[in-house]
Amino acid sequence: MKKLVIGALTLLVAVNINAAVIATVNGQEITDEDANIAIRQLSGGAGGKYENFNDEFKKRLIDQLVEQKLLTNYAIKNGIEKDSQYKKTLSQVKNSIALQVWLEKEFEKIKITDEQIKQYYDENLDKFPLKPEAWQVSHILVKDESTAKKVIKELGSAKDLPAKFGEAAQKYSQDNVSKAINGSLGIITKQTPFVKEFLDATFAMKKGNLSKTPVKTVHGYHIIYVTDKTNESKYTFEEIKGELINIVKRTEFEKSLKEQTQKLKDKAKIEIK
Repeated sequence: MKKLVIGALTLLVAVNINAAVIATVNGQEITDEDANIAIRQLSGGAGGKYENFNDEFKKRLIDQLVEQKLLTNYAIKNGIEKDSQYKKTLSQVKNSIALQVWLEKEFEKIKITDEQIKQYYDENLDKFPLKPEAWQVSHILVKDESTAKKVIKELGSAKDLPAKFGEAAQKYSQDNVSKAINGSLGIITKQTPFVKEFLDATFAMKKGNLSKTPVKTVHGYHIIYVTDKTNESKYTFEEIKGELINIVKRTEFEKSLKEQTQKLKDKAKIEIK
């Protein structure tokens, strides 16, 4: 039952009355919503919005939709709608759509309270994955080791390390993105896709540490500064409330659907042959 519900909700496609026309075929419109449906079908439901793809992908997709429109019209013109297989398939699709639309309508009716969400959080907190360790990191990237050692020496005597590091980043760093914000790389975890040498050096440091020696990577030599560090911890209610709302609503929906299904089965005359 759970797979049925999730599958139906995923495949359901709502009509977008504000869809933008991206092509016409003999006067018939092809919209960005048509493109979004095609993308969902191609990706097995994962999808992505048409507007976010590059021009080359959009061109290929529009070509496919134009060809599909032309072939569909040709098939209809040649009487496919009178074919018995077409009529049988159409009937099956209509039943599927009826169920999908009904499921979405029922799902929309489900109302949950903050008390339900908080109760779910309290009762299931130990089942949630932990928030990973995180390092707030800044760096200065230079080409050669001698310059890196020079910068480390300058920073080693700084009375106000955060301010001095920011100045040094703007003066020396060849990472033009991070130097504009005083060398900051933001928050990283062990899942952050940085080069191994950089991550290994960072994860060995404590809060407030400045790397004592330059860290060499394929990009050059780094001076690393760990400005903050948080240990592995449980997520707070507010941090995952959005996810909890979806979980609780779906749980209540599945419970309601199961009860409705059982009532229908109890009243139905079912023969299994």
